[in-house]
Amino acid sequence: MPPLCWMFLATAEVNPLLFAFRESTLPGKLILGLLFVGSVFSWSVMVTKIRVIKYARRQTEAFLEQFRADRQPLRMYEGGVSYEGAPIFEVYNAGCQEMTFHLLGSSEVDETFNSRVELAEKVTPAQVRAVAAVMERAVGEEALRLESQLILLSTAVSGAPFLGLLGTVWGVMDTFTGVAMAGKPNLAAMAPGVSGALITTVIALLVAIPAMFGYNFILTSMRSLIVQMDNFAAELESEFEHKYVSHGPNWSARLAMK
Repeated sequence: MPPLCWMFLATAEVNPLLFAFRESTLPGKLILGLLFVGSVFSWSVMVTKIRVIKYARRQTEAFLEQFRADRQPLRMYEGGVSYEGAPIFEVYNAGCQEMTFHLLGSSEVDETFNSRVELAEKVTPAQVRAVAAVMERAVGEEALRLESQLILLSTAVSGAPFLGLLGTVWGVMDTFTGVAMAGKPNLAAMAPGVSGALITTVIALLVAIPAMFGYNFILTSMRSLIVQMDNFAAELESEFEHKYVSHGPNWSARLAMK
């Protein structure tokens, strides 16, 4: 539950936040409403992203274990294996589709796929560079997908304190104006208004602080996944180069030509 929900469950006698909320002005209450909505969205994004990252890590570990158990880079692609939720699998799938196209002229997989790959002519280094470019593009697309909705968290981190400060300044200004017009500058008259003004800053910090920790944790975890995708793309490119790339005529062919 967002922290803004449970803070108003106690009574006014024991909960200064509820008292301050009752004493806040209409602009202050509107700002509190905006902060509440922002808190709900930021917590929703944090929970969703953390679950996505945990699932992606599990799927990635399972995929890499299966991939590295067999040194045939196209074996999993031929078998139609799928690891939904693993960004690294999307990089693998994109690279295999492009390599298959260069080897066979088509990315389709059928019962003759393995034999056709074995009989296919090896590709050139320039074609492998094209495969690498496709995998780099896939890494970029998966990175953008992972980073989607993070703008909501960054907005909560940077915008909530300023919104709360605006509510506080507005409330204090309104309180001083009321005291000056009443002509009774005493603490008892000012205290409720000041309390109502300060609540927006308190709630804004309660929105921004969890969002800050969540944003940093999610961003660090996503960068780890992106680096892992980059490393795997280089590993897969190396596997393709060793298995399917021709680097020119071999020594016996060169001697025969002489």
